[in-house]
Amino acid sequence: MDIERQKATSPGDYSQRAQTKAKQVDSYRFLNRLTKKLVQTWIEREVPRQIPWTPPSRPLSESTVALITSAGLALKTDRPFSQEGERLNPWWGDPSYRILPRQATEEDVKLYHLHVHPRLAEQDLNTFFPLKRLLELEASGEIGRSAANHYSFMGYILQPQALLEESTPAMIRQMKQDGVNMVVLIPV
Repeated sequence: MDIERQKATSPGDYSQRAQTKAKQVDSYRFLNRLTKKLVQTWIEREVPRQIPWTPPSRPLSESTVALITSAGLALKTDRPFSQEGERLNPWWGDPSYRILPRQATEEDVKLYHLHVHPRLAEQDLNTFFPLKRLLELEASGEIGRSAANHYSFMGYILQPQALLEESTPAMIRQMKQDGVNMVVLIPV
């Protein structure tokens, strides 16, 4: 065995490679091989474009902030997102949205999205809906206040027409009524 090969297989080297690998995110982990390849092909075809940016109209410390998550969260007392439609067609996502109040907790909310493991939301809602962190920012004065209402829709919608033409304008109208002037998007 040559010196280079010995170095590559030394225990310390393995440990370092394992730590590096543990820090990498596998965005395709839960996809089957065919779907993974299809999604990678779509991404490769995407033409890079400039990310739209609107400068804040006021300081964060004076802003009313709302959260929008694509985790498919709903109050347990609310109508669930359609998982039956998702089961019949894994490329489909329910284009409706749900309103989550600022006092929502893990006990109040359920995740209705077959592309996301519900245990993560049950253990720590902040994983997909960092409302506690937002309330902490409000208490510390980092933000003006948390909005009264926050929003959730089901991500992984490959035919977004109803989401864009119906749900999104309705969420925007509600946020305007609530005085929201800053939104944090939490993609899942």
